[in-house]
Amino acid sequence: MSAVTWDDVDVARERIAPSARRTPVLTSSSIDRLSGSRVVFKCESFQRTGSFKFRGACNAVASLSPAERARGVYTHSSGNHAQALALAASIHGIPAYVVMPEGSSPIKVAATEGYGARVVSCLPTHRSRKEVAERVGVETGAAFVHPHDDPRVIAGQGTALCELIEEIGDLDVILAPVGGGGLLSGTAIAADRLAPNARVIGCEPAGADDAYRSIRAGRRITDFTPHTIADGLRTPLGETTFSILRDTIERIVLVPEEEIVNAMRVVWERMKIVIEPSSAVAVAPLLRRDSAWEGKRVGVILSGGNVDLSHFFADLEARGTSPA
Repeated sequence: MSAVTWDDVDVARERIAPSARRTPVLTSSSIDRLSGSRVVFKCESFQRTGSFKFRGACNAVASLSPAERARGVYTHSSGNHAQALALAASIHGIPAYVVMPEGSSPIKVAATEGYGARVVSCLPTHRSRKEVAERVGVETGAAFVHPHDDPRVIAGQGTALCELIEEIGDLDVILAPVGGGGLLSGTAIAADRLAPNARVIGCEPAGADDAYRSIRAGRRITDFTPHTIADGLRTPLGETTFSILRDTIERIVLVPEEEIVNAMRVVWERMKIVIEPSSAVAVAPLLRRDSAWEGKRVGVILSGGNVDLSHFFADLEARGTSPA
């Protein structure tokens, strides 16, 4: 049995309803023509804190007992989960401690602190993150909320697809980005109940293809160095998310960097909304006109819209990739 079930997602939907936004569903006739599909976009870029991460963080915090809440929560994250957990904790009036690597985006650090969290710095390595986070946990007694490999977080992420299906009905294909796997796992679990005939496909940067290789190998691959502008997808799959995705999704498609940048540009120009590179990874495959979705009704989870423009354009210049 999966560590996360449909019942968990269903309960999470009710639990987070008072706090999470019901994000809009948008369409684009231009993208329909480019893809040869009928596409609906679930725009989590309009979610509180700017990404789907608030859903999982909100569910995790709301799941805590009163005694656990009193001690607060902690995590390690350099981006969207940091802000999401900070806000979720603030809503419940409890402390939040977030370990962020040195060199993290000043905008994201400021936003996390702005939501009331205490930010603790660590070296920019996975080992340092883990060691400093463990120390924070011991010192504070707070409850740990993993960015993606937490059943409460995974269940919360699945609520985005619940809203999409409720609003537009059944789908033939569902595309979602995959990094740590929390969003795709929750999406797959919700799809199994609400859209059982839909093909769930993960989308991953070619420069951070651990999920693709893990599913093919039948074991988690964690020893890799990501090279992608999609900073939210540089994290390896967790043990829980790997076990879920191995059994639920159809496949993972890989997206080159130039296609990620092009997809961002297309969405910015045709839909007039800002999405981050991680979101664009789930849009890019549509622009190839693949038989897997051509002529089909396709749902895309736009995971977020948090773009640090100073870092973004510097990264593009370093890679020799232009958004124009």
